[in-house]
Amino acid sequence: MLKCFECIGDAIKSDSFPVFIGGVIFGSLGLKALASKDAKRAYVHGTAAALRVKDFVMDTTAIVQENAEDILAEAKEINAKRAAEEEWNCVECENIDVAEAE
Repeated sequence: MLKCFECIGDAIKSDSFPVFIGGVIFGSLGLKALASKDAKRAYVHGTAAALRVKDFVMDTTAIVQENAEDILAEAKEINAKRAAEEEWNCVECENIDVAEAE
């Protein structure tokens, strides 16, 4: 038990003890400041701003997604037309080859 008190005495004499006490005091005052009405008002306004940003981002995301869906649909339509044209050209080539063979 005596050794324990010697350790505490050594800790108090060290250079880091005033820093520790300062941190405890600063933390206690910080908790009081964080719980004040002004701080709560700032939290409310900050949260409201974050919600507005979230709504803006969600709206923008929806618009981008709609545009991407339109682009994808048009690209699929172009590819379907191209495939149909290529298929038609192949059928015409086969008909010409069959006609020439006869």
